[in-house]
Amino acid sequence: MCHMAIEKALKAIVCEETDKVPPKTHDLIYLTGLGKVKLTPDTLDFIGMINNAGIVTRYPEDLSKLVSSYPVDVAKEYLQKTQEVIKCIKQNPVLKG
Repeated sequence: MCHMAIEKALKAIVCEETDKVPPKTHDLIYLTGLGKVKLTPDTLDFIGMINNAGIVTRYPEDLSKLVSSYPVDVAKEYLQKTQEVIKCIKQNPVLKG
């Protein structure tokens, strides 16, 4: 769900930036570029990491196996970082206009 939350926030910026419906993609890196979103290198690293994990978690073949891949401490860290990314994205001037 962290991937999806970031994806939707980025798509809001892409929509405002391009004045078009955002493309049907789950690629957070691509959406960051389309939306001309400026992020810190650490934030971009996290987006890259969660971008790779997002596709696997979106269409899980074996949910119980997947859940064991993300222990509670990792899930909490991802959630906290996702909240930071969303907060940063919300500060984008394109959304303030």
